Amino acid sequence: MNNLSKAAALVGAAESNEIGYPDEPRTSLQLHIEAIKNASDYTGIPISDIDGVFSTAWTSDLGEHLGLHPKYIDTTAVGGCSFQIHVHHALCAIYAGVIDTALVSHGENGWSQRRVGKEGGPSYPTHRDAPAVQMVSPYGLMGPPSYYAHAMVRHNHEFGTTPEDFAHVAVVTREWATKNPRAVMFNDESHEFGGPIDVDTVNNAPMITWPLTMLHCCLQTDHGGAVILARPEVARDLQTNPVWVAGAGESMGHSTMLEMEDFTATSAARSSAVAYEMAGLSAVDMEMAMIYDSFTVTAAITAEMLGLAPRGEGHKLWQDGHAAPGGRLPINTNGGGLSFNHSGMYGMHLLIEAYRQLSGTAEDGVNGIEGKQTNARTCVVNGTGGLLSTTGTLVLTAD
Repeated sequence: MNNLSKAAALVGAAESNEIGYPDEPRTSLQLHIEAIKNASDYTGIPISDIDGVFSTAWTSDLGEHLGLHPKYIDTTAVGGCSFQIHVHHALCAIYAGVIDTALVSHGENGWSQRRVGKEGGPSYPTHRDAPAVQMVSPYGLMGPPSYYAHAMVRHNHEFGTTPEDFAHVAVVTREWATKNPRAVMFNDESHEFGGPIDVDTVNNAPMITWPLTMLHCCLQTDHGGAVILARPEVARDLQTNPVWVAGAGESMGHSTMLEMEDFTATSAARSSAVAYEMAGLSAVDMEMAMIYDSFTVTAAITAEMLGLAPRGEGHKLWQDGHAAPGGRLPINTNGGGLSFNHSGMYGMHLLIEAYRQLSGTAEDGVNGIEGKQTNARTCVVNGTGGLLSTTGTLVLTAD
């Protein structure tokens, strides 16, 4: 395999002007365009210089609204990990010399869509008439919490863990959120359930799908985000700090959970193995992690798949304080999908926070307060799509 390691760098990342629960409803396209404009301004790269556009089914619309005629178009839409996979594909396209600069964009009005209806979204096709959906609906599995509850129960049975063990993921992630002024759960003024929490708070929260209480589950909000990648020659000419794509991998295990071989194991084991090999690094070399946390169980199981913890012990990274501020392996330093923001597909949020941390800009007056910026030089970023189905893994390194 050709060595694609560091053939491209993330040279900037930005969000839409409003995220979370805006006062006025937003469309997905508005969120996209604001984030792209902000990323262009941040990097100094004119939108007209972008020659590759990557998004979940929005690429043609974005090209039209931006006045672009891209050389490379990618509409990969496999759920929340789509954006890690976009970076992988952009890395390949840049390495091949097809493009010089790639835009990866996301806009999703998970909150506003309830108010503006179908006109505001969706961000990718849902295929509700697909055979996979028809196969599971008779069993009452009609939403993500009901599926992920099965994963937690199976993990509890297989490894002797408890819902209380996974509650530590929510507690530590909230600790990071209290260091991020843009986090929905920053404090009790930003949200009625905001501010610090403990395990009892998680356990006693309203039940969603047993054993998942509300605080085991992610938010549903508005968010727009964009990252720009460039070949090394372009990256070196910019004023921003590049973050190098040292490794990338993608994989899938199934579509419907009825076909999942093991509810406690995902394809992240395979996608991360490819990413680590490309980077010439391993799990022990990672100083930080950005892990998809649609639910507490998602993050803990993924940590095991990434080799960051032994099987059955992923939750201990949070329980023992390793993932917390000041810990040896900071995880989801923005507050995660559990407490920062989760529009429906969280993968873009992971990319933006990884860029800010590795570029040294996590405490720039907008993205965090004292204690949010880490000293990490390496980061594994893993997105999960569908029902623990598809994964994309990146190994990123500071310049």
